[in-house]
Amino acid sequence: MPFVDIYSKDDYASIFYTTNTEYDCVGGFDPDKPTILMLHPTTLDSSWLTEQFSDPRLGSNFNLIAFDMRVCGKSTCRANGKHDSWVEAADIAMCSQMLHLPPCHIFACETLAVNSALRFAILWVCTVQHSKLQLIVFTRFPEMCLSLTLCNVPAPTEMKWVFNAYDEMMQTWCYTEDLESLEHVAMELSRFLVGSDCDPDLRDDLIEYWEIQMPPYRRTRIVEQLGVIMNRTPPKSYMLKEITQPVLIIHGERNEVCPLKYAERLVADLVNVEGGAILYTVKGGAAALNIVPGTASITNQVFTKFVSRLPHHKSDLLPSPIPREERMAIALGKLAQLMGDSSISLRDRSSPMSFSCLTPEVIQGQTDSLELYRKGEGTALDPCGPNGKPIRKFSETRKQHWFSGEKDGISYARSSLTKNGKQEAEPYERSLPLPQSEPVTGDLAHQGRLRRATINPSSVDKHVIKGSMAKVVNSNTPNSFQRLLK
Repeated sequence: MPFVDIYSKDDYASIFYTTNTEYDCVGGFDPDKPTILMLHPTTLDSSWLTEQFSDPRLGSNFNLIAFDMRVCGKSTCRANGKHDSWVEAADIAMCSQMLHLPPCHIFACETLAVNSALRFAILWVCTVQHSKLQLIVFTRFPEMCLSLTLCNVPAPTEMKWVFNAYDEMMQTWCYTEDLESLEHVAMELSRFLVGSDCDPDLRDDLIEYWEIQMPPYRRTRIVEQLGVIMNRTPPKSYMLKEITQPVLIIHGERNEVCPLKYAERLVADLVNVEGGAILYTVKGGAAALNIVPGTASITNQVFTKFVSRLPHHKSDLLPSPIPREERMAIALGKLAQLMGDSSISLRDRSSPMSFSCLTPEVIQGQTDSLELYRKGEGTALDPCGPNGKPIRKFSETRKQHWFSGEKDGISYARSSLTKNGKQEAEPYERSLPLPQSEPVTGDLAHQGRLRRATINPSSVDKHVIKGSMAKVVNSNTPNSFQRLLK
């Protein structure tokens, strides 16, 4: 895979990307076809956009490019506590300019990509007067993006039970000491991200990917990625008004991690979108709409029809008339206006980290967390063999697992009796019953996250995983973590 190097005094990153051209480079783009820039789902990378790249409705009619975000896939970067979704948006902008990409249709999947795409849209949409050029520079969104398609819009900040589940899985995954425990957490994560009815073959592929790309001995990448999700602050309504380009939101009807009401709320907030934002609900769809074959085909069809109705735009690879650093300075100026902090415009225009909008307390908390998880990282569990592949496939050994004696995953907990003597299905036998809690907001949310982010890892249960993530999912309060604070 080719890559783009982004470097500055306080940061460096190698952002890998892939295209649908013969030699996997943007130089092979057909200038007569529009270009689509795709952002992969959370905890995955661009290789999980196969359903889109292999679909002739997209691959034959458009130029496709997908980036691995800086802590995902093959991309590498220096760990930094300033990392947030604004930084991801700056990465996209800088890579697009360095590759001389034409204006693109953005296709963003799931939480991390959706938040990054929205912030990208906000920063490169308005008319701003640049102090050095002494003229009005029209830095409108079409310079980099023609439209915005969002798959499964998350809550502004994670709901309490989702936050707790992420925190529990991160703690257990990073410090597990045996393969069975790791596979158990991976199975729970697949249920969490894809749904309780995840196809066994898809689950095998997901677990294999996580064992190769996100093993415990690379746990700082996991911590940094989930920190971007868990410590984010939602964009204000006046920021969303800056988006004027066509917007399509595709949302799973049965998505419990990202309820439909938040997609509807975003549609209402995008008041200045040309023609109004469009919301398409995938009947029976849940999470990972672009991965599950059935919903992926529907998603591709809806997206293709949406883009085809827009004005045709060629893909000539031409350098921007404004130097890259000048354009980034304009974006920093716009961000300073939106955040009400004039010091932002004075930051290093060559560094994506200059776009970070985290508070000093959150930055310090994330930095401390990265330092804590880095201790002993090199000696942590490696689930792969000498050939770099997982030692075994999850489904092939499932019957031998102590936690997989029954079809639903736990041999000793197939069912239980209620008070009236009737059998009640265990969590594995029903879809996840999710509490209807509102997102965690305000200063208390950040304080709680920072407190849990710096837990001493020696207090985590390492040898035995007790129960399942369903117990966390069924809880509205973080009581399950009190044992970690003792």
